[in-house]
Amino acid sequence: MPHVPQMSRPADVSDIDLSDLAFWERPLKERHKAFARLRRYDPLFFAEADMGPVPIGPGYHALVRHADVVEASRTPLVFTSEPSAISIPDMPREFSEFFGSMINLDDPRHARMRRIVSRGFTPRMLAKLDADIQRVAARIIDDLLDTGPCDFVPAVSARLPLTIICEMMGIPEEQHRRVFDNSSIVLAGSDPDYLGNDPETAVHRLLAAGGELAALLTELAAERRRAPRQDLTSALVSADIDGDALTDQEIGSFFILLAVAGNETTRNAISHALALLTRFPDQRDTWWSDFEAHAATAVEEIVRYASPITWMRRTLSRDHEMNGTHYRAGDKVLLMYASANRDSAVFTDPDRFDVTRSPNPHVGFGGPGPHFCLGAHLARREITVMLREMHRRVPTIRATSEPQRLLSNFVNGIKSLPCDF
Repeated sequence: MPHVPQMSRPADVSDIDLSDLAFWERPLKERHKAFARLRRYDPLFFAEADMGPVPIGPGYHALVRHADVVEASRTPLVFTSEPSAISIPDMPREFSEFFGSMINLDDPRHARMRRIVSRGFTPRMLAKLDADIQRVAARIIDDLLDTGPCDFVPAVSARLPLTIICEMMGIPEEQHRRVFDNSSIVLAGSDPDYLGNDPETAVHRLLAAGGELAALLTELAAERRRAPRQDLTSALVSADIDGDALTDQEIGSFFILLAVAGNETTRNAISHALALLTRFPDQRDTWWSDFEAHAATAVEEIVRYASPITWMRRTLSRDHEMNGTHYRAGDKVLLMYASANRDSAVFTDPDRFDVTRSPNPHVGFGGPGPHFCLGAHLARREITVMLREMHRRVPTIRATSEPQRLLSNFVNGIKSLPCDF
């Protein structure tokens, strides 16, 4: 039975409730000020929100300091990913594994699956994608120049990662929209534009979207067993490492993970990039003055500053002390990447967007350890190529209004961002 700490928050942070959806409706600047206040104290405990049909859990500790997030990430035998890394409530195991794939697994099951699927993300495989990424990015800017001022998200930032992932898997172009629509629902958080206002409707839409993605890959996997091609689906269905192969359920579940994590994270990073370069024209001038010289540090700074994934959950496997705080077996903790990436103990002037920042030990792709993002290198390549193409062909592009943000405590998403050039 998880331990439920009896804690009262200090008076100057008593107005902060990370389980209240109203907190996540506040402007980003206000949220980061709140995180800065929370970092002054040891990890604080928060009650879980009432989510309708889901039983209310015992609550969680919010790890808001960089040191705590990194240490917990490096200690996976204690801070485990099972039963779930992507939901605060304890969902049914089948639900967690269906929607989270290996993110919600610990070793040895996590290591087995990562070993099989990682063959699609080796440096050699990613190098082969360079020409594809460049081709798709160039086509997107061609269309942008033909279209003129528009909503940057569907016209630019959403298209590149969606197209690359679908091409990697061998999904026909006529199915790309199906992947986009359903992956958007899976990572919709609490946004009524995607899930409606009724909890039962939201659950139904979420399950239906996941089922659509899994069904698509189940059909494709069956085709590739009959007639393999040079794509990741063929590699997954034929994978045999020491007699180990993926089941159809595992392939479908992995595709849900790939579609949402590999698509949404990069999409939002590119969207945030335009918003940030508009908001901080001095940083745009610095980067644009010598794109290649600043590209590597600029991309890392975009990921740090935006933190597209706000948190991941871990569960204590045993009693443990970390950085002076005692935890008990069964306690839940949230690794607050968005807060850790603004920790002044690690980052000088952390609220400044600085495209030349170095070093930059952000945790925007997760902390160090076995769950560091498998697609981090691919995401960096996609962001770099898309921004390079923008710099080369539409250097004056800018956002013309504030982003319309996704209502979510999990994804720092942008739904809409009008642009002009």
